[in-house]
Parts: sequence; structure tokens; C-alpha cells
Amino acid sequence: MKIRYLLPAALAFTSFANAVELHDVIVRTGTEGLDMVPLTISNAGNDGLSCNADLAHWYSAGIATVEPGTSARIELWFDAKTGTFTILNDKRENLPVERLWCGLSGRAYATRVQITLDRTDATKGMRNVSCSLAEDRLVCR
Repeated sequence: MKIRYLLPAALAFTSFANAVELHDVIVRTGTEGLDMVPLTISNAGNDGLSCNADLAHWYSAGIATVEPGTSARIELWFDAKTGTFTILNDKRENLPVERLWCGLSGRAYATRVQITLDRTDATKGMRNVSCSLAEDRLVCR
């Protein structure tokens, strides 16, 4: 019976009490020290594409819709010191890109294919990708 009172009191004094403490986060803004690496996604297929970026482990944002026979240009920025690609939001805050992917419009997640980025893209100063259906599967190269 005494544990009923002792356990909550003990937990109140553990390190879990600090788990909700908030800290200021410094968000990098602007493009100083970054290299622009535009990504062009061309749709060589007959269906529309929906392209997305996974940001910060848990957030995904739509970055382009590409109709058949058209292309979309996305401004990516590269930090050579950290090897990080970023996208700027409307406040010019740097949003680190963990993954880029495209899928067929209306079922993008189920048909998604990852768009790879690496340092050689930054060295070239651009990345061009063409997407189409091959053997009932979306392929982006």
C-alpha cells in the first residue's frame, strides 16, 4: 500500500522531470556559405508525379507536382562543411533534407521512389532526374 504513494514521489525527483524542459533552437537562415544545387525533375511518363521531401525525421513536405511531359526545378542548397542538402522555407530558414522522393499523383506514397543526392551533385552544381514507368514501376534516373 505504501508503494502507491512512494512511487509517484520518487518519480517526481528523477531525471524524467527535466524531459519537458524547452531550449532555444538556433535556426540557420539564408544562403551564406551554401552552394545552390538546383534539382530538375522531368516527367517522361503518362501520369502526373508528386515529389516530396522528408525533413527532420518526422515531417514530409510536398515540393513539386510534375505533369506528363513537363519538368520542375527545385532549389536545393548544399553545405560542404556538413554535407547537408537543404531547402529554404518562406522565412528563408534552412530545412535539412533527409530524403527526396517522387510517386504517381494520387498514390505517391505507395508508388514512391527515392531521388538520391550526394556530394558529386554539389560538385556538378546541379542534378537532373527523369522519371517514367518501367515494368509497372516508377523509375527515376
